[in-house]
Amino acid sequence: MERKILISNVTIVNYDQAECIGSIFLKDGKIEKIGKDLQVDANEHLDGTSKGWVVFPGFIDMHIHGSEGFDAMDATDEAIRGMAHSLVKEGTTGFLATTMTQSIHAIEDALVSISHYESDMDGAELLGVHVEGPFISRRWAGAQPVEHIIEPSIELFNQWQKLSRHRIKQVTIAPEIRKGFEFIKACSKKGVLASIGHSDATAEEVERAVELGARQATHLFNGMRPFHHRDPGVVGAVLLEKRVKTEVIADFLHSHTDALNLSFRLKGAEGIILITDAMRAKGLPYGSYDLGGQSVTVTESGAHLANGALAGSVLSMDQAVRNMKKATNCTLQELVAMSSANAAKQLCLPNKGYIAEGFDADLVILDKSLNVQKTICRGRIVFEK
Repeated sequence: MERKILISNVTIVNYDQAECIGSIFLKDGKIEKIGKDLQVDANEHLDGTSKGWVVFPGFIDMHIHGSEGFDAMDATDEAIRGMAHSLVKEGTTGFLATTMTQSIHAIEDALVSISHYESDMDGAELLGVHVEGPFISRRWAGAQPVEHIIEPSIELFNQWQKLSRHRIKQVTIAPEIRKGFEFIKACSKKGVLASIGHSDATAEEVERAVELGARQATHLFNGMRPFHHRDPGVVGAVLLEKRVKTEVIADFLHSHTDALNLSFRLKGAEGIILITDAMRAKGLPYGSYDLGGQSVTVTESGAHLANGALAGSVLSMDQAVRNMKKATNCTLQELVAMSSANAAKQLCLPNKGYIAEGFDADLVILDKSLNVQKTICRGRIVFEK
């Protein structure tokens, strides 16, 4: 039977249009019609009258390691499926399963597992893989195990891409390390998004990386050479470079509210991508958890290694959206840009990140306070509050 859903009397928001009250008709996984008063035959009717519902394109999380006890490095179908099913609760309809610095064998096991995964109808869609490390700076390793850091190898990366069935869409790289620049150039030519992160690069080295094709920065302010007025570092270069979009972890732990506001003022909504960088403890009680073979303690002050270093987050995408709104007082349109549209552009997904006829029916219905009420993925209601 055809899946047909009518969503009526809601505020529709896109990144480049004035918000409007209207209706959306979904049919077989696509947005079939948008209008003021649609008269259609639907299997299900979601009426937003008097509820104050706001509809965004479904959130896209380009940087997430795990959730609710699962981690991409578990190298099992169950782990990716568990992540996918948990993420819809926060309005996420698509994600990049993110690996971390580990042994070559462990990374390859994860990639092989992911290569066989097929998204089901009840979870967020796996859009690909983000390889974070092992081609990074030892100085800015953060929670990435230093003993597994290696120099970039395009031959090894080609092998990984083959093992993943060409699902690697993004790679975090420190451009200044040996062979870093040639690696960025090669990845860019292959259509893989090179993201500058865990890096000790100077501003000049960042500029060289951008000239060679780098177009993103990984979790701004964290795991990178900081700004100094005589040495702008990665932070200064990324904030000023218009060709680069940057990930931001808006949990008020990885970055102060003023730092988030600063990045917003300099980059604009078009230059920022909200991510969670979440680990398996997300959605679970405080306690001790594993991250890449390291013990992580999660408390109200975040996720930390034994040495006190931040180890990813337990942030949800809907909370990131609310936090960014609080930090910057941005518009709903700007929130759409930062939570889905920019990611869709970076990943070259022409049918996602936008509410228009013919686009994928990936939507999140929010209340006036931006709390998730319903998540619709590929035209199917996969979460209801």
